Amino acid sequence: MTPTDRPALRAFLDGAAARQVALLADLVRIPTDNPPGDCAPAAERVARLLEGLGFTVERHPVAAELVRAAGMLSATNLVVRRRFGEGKVVALNAHADVVPPGDGWTTDPYGAEIRDGWMYGRGAAVSKSDIATYAFAILALDHAGAGLRGSVELHVTCDEETGGEIGPRLLLEQRITRPDLAVGAGFSYAVVNAHNGCLHLEVEVGGRSAHAARPWTGIDALAGATRILSALYAWREGLAARQSAIAGIGAPQLTIGLIAGGINTNVVPDRVTFRLDRRIVPEEQPEAVEAELRGLIAAAAAQTPGLTATVRRILLAAPLTPLPGGAALSELLCAHASRVMGETIRTGGVPLYTDARHYAAAGVPIVLYGAGPRSIEEANAHRADERVPLADLHRATQAVALTLADLLR
Repeated sequence: MTPTDRPALRAFLDGAAARQVALLADLVRIPTDNPPGDCAPAAERVARLLEGLGFTVERHPVAAELVRAAGMLSATNLVVRRRFGEGKVVALNAHADVVPPGDGWTTDPYGAEIRDGWMYGRGAAVSKSDIATYAFAILALDHAGAGLRGSVELHVTCDEETGGEIGPRLLLEQRITRPDLAVGAGFSYAVVNAHNGCLHLEVEVGGRSAHAARPWTGIDALAGATRILSALYAWREGLAARQSAIAGIGAPQLTIGLIAGGINTNVVPDRVTFRLDRRIVPEEQPEAVEAELRGLIAAAAAQTPGLTATVRRILLAAPLTPLPGGAALSELLCAHASRVMGETIRTGGVPLYTDARHYAAAGVPIVLYGAGPRSIEEANAHRADERVPLADLHRATQAVALTLADLLR
C-alpha cells in the first residue's frame, strides 16, 4: 500500500500538541505502581481523562479471583471504539501500570516535570506516552479526509508489568475485542515485529536441618543449591552460541534474580528457594527450553544424596514473531515514521517481552511502535529519571495517525 500524506491531519496534530502534552502529564501524575497493582481506581481516572477528550470509554472490571491469581489487588480494562463504517478493525494497546519508581530520581517521579524538551516521570516513556499517542492519533482521523472505512480501538490495560494475563489476553479470550491488526506500545524508533519470550521458574531446594556443631547429621540445602546454581551458571556460558537471526534480539539469557533460605546462623539450612529468568529467542520452543532447564536442575540436585529440588513455573511467555498479514502494517509504519522522523526507520526485534504476544497468540498480527527516544536506555525505562522527548511524542503520533488513515482508506 502506498503511503499518503494528509496535511489537514498533520495540521490538527500541530494545533493539539499542547493538549496532548497536558494529557501525558495528567497520566504520569496518576500513581499506577504494579506491584502492588491496585489499578482499578487509577483506571477510572484514566477513563475520565479520555472522556474529557470526547471518547466513550467502556470499563471492563476484572474478577477478583483473576486479579489475585495475577498477583494484583484490582484491575479494570478500558476500551475505546471509533467507528468509520464497515471494514477492518485496528487495535492500539498501551498499558497504564508501571514499575515502582525506586531510588535515584532527580525529580518527582509523579511530577511530570518538563526539562529541556523532555518530560520526566514514571511511565512517561513506558507506556503512558503511548496512551497519549494513540488517543490523539484516533482524534486526528476526523481530519484525515473522506473515505475511511473500518474501526480503531484503544485498549488501555494495567497488568503488563505482571504479564498481561488479565489485560489483553482477557479482552481477547472474552471476545470483548476481535481486531484484525494491532499496534502495541513501543520502545524505540524502530517498528518492532519480534521479541523474546520469557520463562520464570522457582526452584525450592529441600534438605534437613541440623545443629551447626554437627552439620554432617543434616542435609545442607544451601550447599545443594550452590551446586545447582554452579551448574546453571556454567551452562549459561553456552547460550552465547544460540544467537537469533533476527536483528536486535541477540542470544538467550539466564539470570538468577531472587534467593532466600536458612533458619539461623547456627543451623544447617533445610530449605533454599531461588527464582530464575530465562529469555527465549524466537527460534526456540518455550516448552523445550523449560524441559532443558528442569533436566539440568534435576541432574545437579541428584549429586547430593537426600536432597530434593522442586521446580514450579511462575511465568511462560512465548516469543513474538511476525504473522501473515502484518507486513503491510509494518511497511506503512516504517514509511510514515521515516518521513516524519527525517531518517530511515526499519523493522527489527527487541530482547524484551511484552503483552503484545497475546494478540499474536490470538492470530492478530501486531507490531510495536509509539513515542520514545532511540532506545530504552536513553529513555531510562524502568530506571530513575524515566523520560520521553516531547518532539518524539508529536512525531510518533503523526506516524501512527497517518498509518491508521491509510489502513482504513
